[in-house]
Amino acid sequence: MSSTLLMERTGMGVQGVPGLGTPTVGGPVGGPVGTNWLMVPRCTFKVEKCSGGVKITCHADDKVACSMVQNLCSMLAGGMCSCCVMYNGVTMCYYNFSQGLCKFDCTEQGVCFTCTSGDQQCCQMIQSCCEAISCCLEAGCTCCFLVNNTPVCCGYSETCKSSPKATTKK
Repeated sequence: MSSTLLMERTGMGVQGVPGLGTPTVGGPVGGPVGTNWLMVPRCTFKVEKCSGGVKITCHADDKVACSMVQNLCSMLAGGMCSCCVMYNGVTMCYYNFSQGLCKFDCTEQGVCFTCTSGDQQCCQMIQSCCEAISCCLEAGCTCCFLVNNTPVCCGYSETCKSSPKATTKK
């Protein structure tokens, strides 16, 4: 399946923060026994502000990947939603959407995630996260969307995939 990514789960989180990265104590090292790999659907992301929060659309080109994203979201619904933004495999920022009401809606080619809040300050925090994620994605970063610290889909910005790089005149 060409529309998936192979990822190591132990390296998904923030380095140096217990529970969000590589295990801090024990565990087998190297070899197939010591790794925890999973296949994650590859998607394109569209991140935008909406009334009261943020709207993130995960779009999968492949029907199997689309079905996998939708099934993962339905199985993990109600859990903590977060985004891990990476550049060359290094975590640039990690956002937890804990300050709002999060929900998933299945679309024809993936999932639409919304996180909204009626509280003005929480809404500002959510929308600031939206701006930062959008900026990173447009600069070429990769985003991994997680529910309960389980990666649901990973990929690039929709604008990076479809628009050519701007060239400057000398």
